[in-house]
Amino acid sequence: DPIRLLRVAASLAWRSLRTQLAELSGRHVEDGAVVVLDNASGEVRAWVGSVGQGSSAPQVDAVLARRQPGSTLKPFVYGLAFEQGLLSPASLLDDTPAEVGTPAGLYRPRNYDGRYLGRVSARTALGASLNVPAVRVGSLLPPEALFERLNALGLELPETGGYYGPSLALGSADVTLLALTNAYRTLANGGVFGPVTLLPGRPLAHAAVGRSKHSRVFDAGAAFLVSDILADNNARALTFGLDSALATRGFAAVKTGTSKDMRDNWCIGYTDRYTVGVWVGNASGAPMHEVSGISGAAPVWQALVNHLHAQRPSRAPTPPPGVLRRSVDLAAAGEPMRSDWFLGSQGATLAARQAPAVRTLIARARAASPQPIGISHPVDGSVFAIDPDIPPQAQRIAFEGERGTWVLDGRPLGTGTSWRWPPQPGRHELQLLDARGHVLQRVRFEVRGWVPTPRPTASRPRDRG
Repeated sequence: DPIRLLRVAASLAWRSLRTQLAELSGRHVEDGAVVVLDNASGEVRAWVGSVGQGSSAPQVDAVLARRQPGSTLKPFVYGLAFEQGLLSPASLLDDTPAEVGTPAGLYRPRNYDGRYLGRVSARTALGASLNVPAVRVGSLLPPEALFERLNALGLELPETGGYYGPSLALGSADVTLLALTNAYRTLANGGVFGPVTLLPGRPLAHAAVGRSKHSRVFDAGAAFLVSDILADNNARALTFGLDSALATRGFAAVKTGTSKDMRDNWCIGYTDRYTVGVWVGNASGAPMHEVSGISGAAPVWQALVNHLHAQRPSRAPTPPPGVLRRSVDLAAAGEPMRSDWFLGSQGATLAARQAPAVRTLIARARAASPQPIGISHPVDGSVFAIDPDIPPQAQRIAFEGERGTWVLDGRPLGTGTSWRWPPQPGRHELQLLDARGHVLQRVRFEVRGWVPTPRPTASRPRDRG
């Protein structure tokens, strides 16, 4: 009985969320939300805005509250690049240290574990949620292109594209769970946006999910490529392993996300019939303790998807016209030979090589890198944020410049042209002394965020976003 199945799903959504929050009770987590949408009609099949008792703000409907989505925006970055012919899933991207100029200074994105993999395919970069390639791909897009596309998906971003800058690719904007889940539903429907309805023929207010009419937002081929990557368990194995809370019995395209300071984590994904969105965090905005998308929201998402498809496994979409499958040799990235999907003639021009625009961007960045004079990094007034998705022991701020003695807050660190310092929240003063003990230069900077107390953990996959 389909009606009974959905009634049970609504109850299961609330119970699964309550159970998961109980398991995370020692990590300062109080709140969560779930929404389930029917792909075809846009009707809401489950809506849990609050867990009620135990929440510090049970009256807040977290389905409609704006929060930072983290890595859940990456699929739209890659989808836009696929659509514009800048990349294919087999294009090779450069996962090496990057510096992106912004009006506020240099933006240096880092990956979850602080490591860089060199060349990786776009499929691996998106599936494994690598941060640096996502920022580089976002930098290839025309100005305002990503901002405008996200608004076309109904996210209704409150600022301008210039306000967010390159960090928009990593989810620095504020969105609602309802609008983000419906944006993923657009991918599930082959790139066609549709309004959300509570009852048949009764769309929700414009402000909740953007426009109230159906329209094509993504090219069908680009939406298919993104879906295929998000459903590829091998593509995400580098980060999540092969047996994670993202693996399901049938087809499911899914992405996690974690915002700065571990204030929000998300798991959004879709099958052939439903799109399920889960948010876990604190309504107060307080940070959680060592909770990421894979450990917080994903188990609830997996439980719902398994229930909704208990009687019939979800089936993968059929490739739309113009999408071709070709064999590619990815030895340059250390990845095995495989077949992959391409839009039209892209297979002949983009397969198994680094995208030309990416290569040009990297060359320009390296050519523009300044030579050390005094302290080259950090610059005075820099603000650093501790990344919630990178283990504290893997995070370091690089002090770089001329050879000398590095002194932080009056305490000598060591001598050389560089020093890697484990960040601690607060305001700091860095000095570089010459051989005679004279101050060559001093800079002041700030570190924001929270450093968890290290605890022994079993070896397991960790979420990069």
